[in-house]
Amino acid sequence: MPPKSPALAYLLLTLTSLFWSGNFIVGRATHASIPPMSLSFGRWVIALVILLPFTLNRVWHNRIALRESWRRVLLLGAIGVAGFNSLAYVGLHHTSATNAVLTNSFIPILILLLGAIFLREPITRRQILGVAISFAGVMTIFTHGELGRLLTLDLNHGDILLLLAALDWAIYTLLLRRLDPKIDRLALLLVLIVVGLICITPFFWWELSQGRVAALTPSNAATFLYVGVFPSILAYLFYNYGVACVGPARAGNFIHLMPAFGTLLAIAFLGERFEWFHLAGISGIFAGLLLGSLRTGSMSRELGQDKAKTPEEVEFTRSK
Repeated sequence: MPPKSPALAYLLLTLTSLFWSGNFIVGRATHASIPPMSLSFGRWVIALVILLPFTLNRVWHNRIALRESWRRVLLLGAIGVAGFNSLAYVGLHHTSATNAVLTNSFIPILILLLGAIFLREPITRRQILGVAISFAGVMTIFTHGELGRLLTLDLNHGDILLLLAALDWAIYTLLLRRLDPKIDRLALLLVLIVVGLICITPFFWWELSQGRVAALTPSNAATFLYVGVFPSILAYLFYNYGVACVGPARAGNFIHLMPAFGTLLAIAFLGERFEWFHLAGISGIFAGLLLGSLRTGSMSRELGQDKAKTPEEVEFTRSK
């Protein structure tokens, strides 16, 4: 179901960050029992099996629009499905989930910079300030309110892979914005998954040839089921809709919610204590999101009326 207002898009983008936060935590927690390419390959096979029965017909009805945009669709599948996830999972085998989420916090900044440099996307002072405030909130959580802790971060080649994954996702987001809005998003997701699996398969088989095989255990099965449904099908649909409705810069800024959700999940399930810096950081993240998401004008115009939308957003809504 496509979003019919920015308010719904913001809700879907919030859920996207929640699902992706769980993805990074699970990816790190199972790094000893599930090889990275096996996790990436298995994730998308599960998503493909779930989507195929009721999405194949949509692909057929959208075949002309998909064929007209085939170069962009192939690139989106290669970098958004295969590239980002594979780089992230391999990186998580060599660094912590904390470092992984921290590097992902650079994605909104990369989207703003790359969009302005290569696509001439406009940047407002409000957006810059919003991203800066959200990023400051992220850093407050990670440093426990002590910036000196940044000097103790152990950066390695896993972190470099995660930075490449962040760059990968920023490019995916910007390319997604220019995709034909008439293409059905479920049909698009199915095609992107197929393209991504084609790209992942050689690396998956190479990993198997090295004797790196995921054990068939209940916990591993639960991991594959989670990453195949929530961060794959639901999160990708929600994020794609969000980008189409509110634009890449605003959509990308919601990635800053991942540290906030990661903190809350750790408190809820791992028994961690809620400290003052958690409140300060989460408050900063939400304040930055609110500031960066609103356009000039009232909240009601932003959330409810077409006259507050760009022509591209109005056309997207009408086309659906």
